[in-house]
Amino acid sequence: MDDTTGVGPGPASSGSPDSAPPPQPEPDPNLTPDERELEEQIHPGLRSHRGQAGDQIFSYLARGTGVLVIVLIAAIGISLLIDAVPAIIDDNANFLFSSEWNVSGQDFANGTAAFGVWELFRATVLTSFFALVLATPVAIGIAVFLVEYAPNRISRPLGAVIDLLAAVPSIIFGLWGIYVLAPVIAPFAEWLNSTFGWFFLFASGKTSIAGGGTIFTAGIVLAIMMLPIITSITREVLRQTPTAHKEAAQALGATKWEVIRMTAFPYSRSGMIAASMLALGRALGETIALMIILSAAVGRLKWSLFEGGDTFASKIARDVGEFVGSEASAGAYIAAGLVLFVLTFVVNAIARVVAGGKVNG
Repeated sequence: MDDTTGVGPGPASSGSPDSAPPPQPEPDPNLTPDERELEEQIHPGLRSHRGQAGDQIFSYLARGTGVLVIVLIAAIGISLLIDAVPAIIDDNANFLFSSEWNVSGQDFANGTAAFGVWELFRATVLTSFFALVLATPVAIGIAVFLVEYAPNRISRPLGAVIDLLAAVPSIIFGLWGIYVLAPVIAPFAEWLNSTFGWFFLFASGKTSIAGGGTIFTAGIVLAIMMLPIITSITREVLRQTPTAHKEAAQALGATKWEVIRMTAFPYSRSGMIAASMLALGRALGETIALMIILSAAVGRLKWSLFEGGDTFASKIARDVGEFVGSEASAGAYIAAGLVLFVLTFVVNAIARVVAGGKVNG
């Protein structure tokens, strides 16, 4: 009997060290998404290969966009600096602490140009921070109500209405503030001035309180403009509070307010600060509304809410017709814009430090 009967050269054993893995088939481009997902499960090598390529492409795109933003910001700062330095060199006043503003082309030609940003800095900071103080607690209160107290049939439409405030043009806020709001709040402003006039914030200014063109009016209007920004972001971060934290506080017998104070607020604190600083950035650069409300008087060094003046942005917008065509005169306004540029960066840097400290604490 032949011992080789039934024995032939069969395929190599799968356990042989010389055996190679079977080649992975290429995906069929005509497959439906469900069929492609099933094929990737059968042949995981296909998915990992495409996934690695996609990750690399996305990584390059993300890095490129991040670098692009940094380059753009640096280019803006360098451009402002280059255009502002010649005007600052020709300035015959203290650029940072003077209130003069004589920057016509003739002034530069005669060597008598004198300008400073002290009044612009005062009006910008006072208006923006007064608006921030008014808007932040109101916005947080609205967000807490929408997330924790209001039923869905009220929360959704009310949230949509508040979000729509961001769509109202600045010029509408400015006209409403000077012609509608200012006469209404004038009696209250006069009462504050007469009762608390000993305090520097409520001291009398050279601008008429009855006229309404004051930082007090502008701050209230600006606070209304900041409300949708702070409310929207705060509402979203409050919704991210872990349900387990709230249930743990309720299990300990905490009331509704105690649950919010002990769980939602600590968890959302950094988001609230970020929302406030984002709104403050909007306030620092607000132009048209403040240009309409604030008066054009200068030379007032008291930090009073019942004064007028110009912010950085409103001053540049108001006088844009005067420096067009005059490179030297434009340099003075660009120098003011450079200060606003730096001020915005400083405020955001401080906000990041504060938010980081709160989170780590």
